[in-house]
Amino acid sequence: MARNLVTSLPEVAIRLNQEVSSWKDAVRLSGEALAASGATTPEYTDEMIAAVEAHGPYIVIVPHIALAHSRPGPSVIADGLSWVSLVTPVEFGHPENDPVKVVIGLSSASHETHIATMASLAALLGDSQRRAELLSAKSVGNLKTLLAAYA
Repeated sequence: MARNLVTSLPEVAIRLNQEVSSWKDAVRLSGEALAASGATTPEYTDEMIAAVEAHGPYIVIVPHIALAHSRPGPSVIADGLSWVSLVTPVEFGHPENDPVKVVIGLSSASHETHIATMASLAALLGDSQRRAELLSAKSVGNLKTLLAAYA
């Protein structure tokens, strides 16, 4: 499970202790990190923001964590993940899981990969102890070690 997540999350796609003023800025950072890793084009970021604007804060999947994503399409180059932790949590408007401290960006080249990666993330983040450890990751190395421990 998490082994795939570790290999899908390159260091260039990890941004820790970021300052943002809104959920849109947080999603934008996660999209920029996906693009920097070569997984998406910059247009994918706009698609992720548009999805939240159209469907609401459904991407806030567990307390304090949002999974920013959009559908597979021309703006997806490869499967990928990004990880953005925030110094000051932001509100997405979710009635139970706000405020968000981490935004995970997800790009998938196919529907099957999208579902499989979401299932892996759900299993990982559904455990409150694991989630707390991941939320408190202080460095890229620490985050990668924590993810690898759940393989």
